[in-house]
Amino acid sequence: AGTDGDDNANNAKLLQELADIPDHLRTARYRTVAVFLDTDGTSIECAGIWDGSIAKSPAGSGGFGYDPLFWVESDGCTSAQLSALRKNQLSHRGKAVRDLVEQLAKRW
Repeated sequence: AGTDGDDNANNAKLLQELADIPDHLRTARYRTVAVFLDTDGTSIECAGIWDGSIAKSPAGSGGFGYDPLFWVESDGCTSAQLSALRKNQLSHRGKAVRDLVEQLAKRW
């Protein structure tokens, strides 16, 4: 929504841009890459992906950014309506960090 935009303005702009887009094309994806770089230059890279869709209107007060619009089909709500525990189980960041911790544990 521009340099003066905030989360609400960004969400409003997204909804405006998608107003005529049919539901089956309102797909969305969060992606995170977590990287550990060792002092010897070797690295471990882990990715987390969370697929969803864009809701027709915002719902929920948890989270930030596009969370009130990110529809989580498995739970029948937006990510802003999830508990913190459930969001961490499903989220791209949670997946990437859990994978990174697992890879680090294997290494040491």
